[in-house]
Amino acid sequence: MKSTDGSLGVGEAARRFGLAPHVLRHWESVGLLAPSRVAGDRRRYGPEDLFRIGMVVLGKRAGFGLDRMRELLSTGDAARQRAALRAQRDELVRRIADARAALGMIDHALECDHDDISACPNFQAAVRAHPALAERLP
Repeated sequence: MKSTDGSLGVGEAARRFGLAPHVLRHWESVGLLAPSRVAGDRRRYGPEDLFRIGMVVLGKRAGFGLDRMRELLSTGDAARQRAALRAQRDELVRRIADARAALGMIDHALECDHDDISACPNFQAAVRAHPALAERLP
């Protein structure tokens, strides 16, 4: 519900971002949000709160976990923010490399002449060469 001061209740704020209200409550419980409170302890989200929700939504899309988002948003220290951003960048680079390798494997499987992909020597070699699997296989 919209108030005369332009703030929104938890339901309306959540709807604006395509979220369920419990998500905003959870983000508050982990220290990402701090909406004001009115009678009956009802949350009110003003423009700054809505902007912060937007930042968290984009951070989640970039793969940030809630702990790292809190670290990034709770400090005014530029060096700590850059460290959090570098750590997330490194994680994204690793995930992109993993996704590219997976895409290559799927593309090969789609074009492979073997009826059963597990019989393909190239597929078998890729499985054996994968860093997370190499030492676990015979």
